Amino acid sequence: MAERGNRGTPVRAPLGPGTEAAPRQKGGPRPSEQVRGTRADLLEHPDPHTAAEAAAVENLLRCWVRENDLAAPDEGTLRIPLPASGTVLVVPVHYWSPTGWHRLGLPHLSDAPDQSPPTDAVTLAALLGRETRTSHKEGSGDLVGRVADSVRRTVVFVSDRRKHPADGTDLFLAAEQSLLLGHPLHPTPKSREGLSDAETRLYSPESRGSFPLHWLAVAPSVLATDSAWTERGRPVPAGQLTTRLAGAGLPLPDGHTALPMHPWQMREVRHRPETARLLDAGLLQDLGLHGTPWHPTSSVRTLYRSGAPAMLKLSLSLPITNSRRENLRKELHRGVEVHRLLRSGLAEQWQAAHPGFDIVRDPAWVGVNDPEGNPVPGLDVVIRHNPFTPTDAVSCIAGLVSPRPQVQPGGPSGAEQGGPEQGGPEQGGPPMRSRLTEIVACLAGRTGRPRGAVATEWFLRYLEQVIRPVLWLDSEAGIALEAHQQNTLLLLDSQGWPAGGRYRDNQGYYFRESRRAELDNRLPGIGERSDTFVSDEVTDERFAYYLAVNNVLGLVGAFGSQRLADERLLLAAFRRFLADVASGPARLRTPLPAHLLDSPVLRCKANLLTRLHGLDELIGPVDTQSVYVTIANPLHS
Repeated sequence: MAERGNRGTPVRAPLGPGTEAAPRQKGGPRPSEQVRGTRADLLEHPDPHTAAEAAAVENLLRCWVRENDLAAPDEGTLRIPLPASGTVLVVPVHYWSPTGWHRLGLPHLSDAPDQSPPTDAVTLAALLGRETRTSHKEGSGDLVGRVADSVRRTVVFVSDRRKHPADGTDLFLAAEQSLLLGHPLHPTPKSREGLSDAETRLYSPESRGSFPLHWLAVAPSVLATDSAWTERGRPVPAGQLTTRLAGAGLPLPDGHTALPMHPWQMREVRHRPETARLLDAGLLQDLGLHGTPWHPTSSVRTLYRSGAPAMLKLSLSLPITNSRRENLRKELHRGVEVHRLLRSGLAEQWQAAHPGFDIVRDPAWVGVNDPEGNPVPGLDVVIRHNPFTPTDAVSCIAGLVSPRPQVQPGGPSGAEQGGPEQGGPEQGGPPMRSRLTEIVACLAGRTGRPRGAVATEWFLRYLEQVIRPVLWLDSEAGIALEAHQQNTLLLLDSQGWPAGGRYRDNQGYYFRESRRAELDNRLPGIGERSDTFVSDEVTDERFAYYLAVNNVLGLVGAFGSQRLADERLLLAAFRRFLADVASGPARLRTPLPAHLLDSPVLRCKANLLTRLHGLDELIGPVDTQSVYVTIANPLHS
C-alpha cells in the first residue's frame, strides 16, 4: 500500500490539471515517457499497440488504487509495495483525480535497471493478481488471459478508428460506437474471449460492425412470450413485432413465431442438448441469415437499426466485462413489469415533475420453453422500444466521456501519415479527445466564456436534468435505478447543453423492500416473477455506487482528467445540489443525498477483485454477485 495522505486534495506539482511532469528523480518517470522534452500522452502514441498497452496499464493501476483506497503521493510518483513478489511498483503520476480518474504513466519495478522496459499490462496483471488471495484458484490466470485479450482487441479498435475517425450521420449510433477504450476503472474492458479476429470486426461497435440476424421459427407449443407493447392504444404481440423486424421474404411457417438470434450465439447454442432436441423434433426450425444488417451498440449484444421501431437485446454467451450476456427469464419479466408499472399512473406523475426524463421501455420479449415448460437458456430476446431518430442528439454518458482519435487537419488521421515530415512517429498519433471535450470547447468558443465556467454550468444542468429525476423515482416510488454511465442516456439541445435523459436496462432495477406494499398497490403481484425486491441496505449500497460513484463522480473525473474543470469545484457543486435535494424546498425522501453528504466512506464495486474472484454478475443473489470495497468519500468535507 502507498503511504496515505489527505485523499482528495491537490497534490504538489506536477499533478495538478494542465501541468507537466517534473524532471525525473530516482524512481521517477522513465525517459521513454518524454517526447521532445515534454511528457507524452501515450494514448496518442503512433504505434497502436503502445497506445493500447498504456490504456490497459492505466486501467489496472486505477483499479488497484481505488480498491486499496490509496492516497495521493506527496510527489509525482506513486510507490505500490508488492510483498508477494518482494519488490515495489513505481508509477509516474501525471494527474491525480479526487474521484479516481487518474492519469498514470508506465510503471517499472524499483529494482529494475534504469534502461529496462516498463512493466507491460500482462505482467502487471500477474503481479497484482499474486498480491490478492481469493478462493477462485484460477483467478489470477483468468485475469492475465483476459487482460491480454482486451489489449489485443484494443489494438485493433485503435488502429481501425485512426484510419476512419469520422462519425457517421446517425447520431445515436455514433455515440453508441464511441467507447473505444471502455470503462476507465475496469481491468479488462474490451475482453471478448470466444470471438475470432474476423468476428471481432463484424460484431463490435468499436469497429462499426454490422450484420444480418440469424432467424429461428418457433412452434406454438414451445413458444414463451409476453408483450405490453401497444400502438394507437391496441396491444401488439411480440411475434408480430419480430416478423415486422425481420422484413419481407422470411420463410416463416404458418403459426410459428420468428425468433431473432445473434449469428455467433446461434452457432454456440445449436449443439446444446436442449436446443438440438428441439431442432431435431422440428419444434425449432433454422431459417438462416436474413434481412437488413443490424448494428451492435455499446453493450455489444443490444442491436440497433436506424429507423426501426425497436432495438433487440439478444442473448450472447460471451464473457464481456464481468458476465456472460445471456438474458435471464426474470429480467424479461422485469422489463415488461416496469413498463406496466409506469403505465399505471407513475409515468404521468414523473413526467409532471420531470418532463425531460423517461425510461427506455422493454415492453415485449420472445423465448423458448422445452416441452415440459422449462426455459431453454440462450434463446430469449428482449424487444426494446426505440424512441430515437438518427438526428436526435443523444448519448450514453460513457460514450460522451470516452477519448477517441480525432480527425486531423490535412489528412484522415496520424496513423495513415508516413514520415516525420508528414506527422509520423516523431510527432505522435492523432489526438485523443472525448465528445465531452468537443462540446465544452464549442460552447466556450460560442459564448466567449472560460472552459471551466462552461463545464461547471454544463455539470449543474446535468444534475438537474438527469440526477434529480432519478432521485425523484426513488423518493416517490421506492425504485432505485442502476444508472451507471452506460445505462444513462443524455439528451442534448441544439447548442450542446443537457436537456433531458433516459434510463435503459431491464436488469438494473432495485425495488425497495420497505416500499413493497406501495408498489403492490400500484401494480398487484409486482415482483413475483421478476425477483426485483431488494433489501433497503443492499439498495442503498448499489444506488450509491451506480448513481453517485460511477455516474456523477465518474463524470467529475472525466472533466478533471481531460483538463476541462477543477474537480474540487465540481465536487462542491455536487454537495450543494445534494443538500438542496435533502433539505431544500423541493426536498425528496430518498436517503441517498444525506448518505453521500454525511458518510466519510462509500461502498464501491471492485471490478478487479470481482474478476479475480471469478464472479459472474448475472448469477446468484444480488448482494453477492460482485465484490464491494470501502473507499474514502471525496464528497465528505
